[in-house]
Amino acid sequence: MEACYINGLGCVSAQHTIDENQFLEQVVSYHETILPTINPNYKEYIPPAAARRMAKGIKMGVVASSLALKEAEITMPDAIITGTGLGCLKDSEKFLSAIIDNDEEYLTPTAFIQSTHNTVGAQIALGLKCKAYNFTYVHAAVSFESCLIDAQLKFNEKEASNILVGGVDENGEHTYKLHALINHIKKDKINTFDLKNSNSVGTVFGEGASFFTLSDTKQESTYAQLTDVEIISQLTLEQLNDRIETFLKINQLSSDDIDAIILGVNGDVDYDHFYAHLQEGVFKETQQLYYKHLCGEYNTASSFGLWIGAKLMKSQQAPEAIKLNTTEVTSYKNILLYNHYRGENHSFTLLQSC
Repeated sequence: MEACYINGLGCVSAQHTIDENQFLEQVVSYHETILPTINPNYKEYIPPAAARRMAKGIKMGVVASSLALKEAEITMPDAIITGTGLGCLKDSEKFLSAIIDNDEEYLTPTAFIQSTHNTVGAQIALGLKCKAYNFTYVHAAVSFESCLIDAQLKFNEKEASNILVGGVDENGEHTYKLHALINHIKKDKINTFDLKNSNSVGTVFGEGASFFTLSDTKQESTYAQLTDVEIISQLTLEQLNDRIETFLKINQLSSDDIDAIILGVNGDVDYDHFYAHLQEGVFKETQQLYYKHLCGEYNTASSFGLWIGAKLMKSQQAPEAIKLNTTEVTSYKNILLYNHYRGENHSFTLLQSC
């Protein structure tokens, strides 16, 4: 693959991530099962008249993408690639409720139009007046990773120099009630910092948007090199070590070369054993980090994980709030991210210093 650099990023989450000069210095702890985002002042990024008509997912995406482009000093990307699991969920619920309440008659199409999954990428393009390649991936928990792979392929084919890539999902009350009924969400409220020690089923859900300006050229604002991404639909515990070792070998590395591994630990006792297998095995002596206690679980939560990895690579310091073990690192050169959701849609992402 051709070189791919992270030159700018923007993040709207349940933490104070808007200020690009901060890296989890002020961490918010929640005692909830569904985490809200800390909303930025949307008026600074979106005209108030337009913001009133936008779903929260769109507003989060517009702000995060604006920050990512501004930091990379890019005014017009060559492509916009967005990942989302459920799109603008609240408008979807609103439209479906209207169908039921009105016996499928006299429906206004606004909520339906704004609920489609590609609305976020479309609104970003409209705001930028960008007529370039614009694609949205809806692949459950690997939606965001699919975007990264697409961007790498475009760099490989010399079809773009600067690509805006992001993941965004929002909370939806009715949908999350259904998740709670089937024990995907914890029954009782829990302190988010206790998630790593949880022994109950389900997890804490959340929402957010993380965008990245990827480029084929390194510049002063560069955070890290995005070296490789791999996604696997189905993977057994017995296959996990071999797949990771193969992934690293392709990139001329071994598990011993990894300075830190960032895991998608979410406190679900039925599925965190995939992470525990690595923590107690091949990466036992490696610094172990996690992030879903900060942002909650959602289909594109791995984009928040990449935000963590990029900030970590640039700052060369890991905040105490994301540490799983006591292993210390003096220099970060190779960072591996591993994520899955409920034992499916596994992904490996490799970041390297540059």
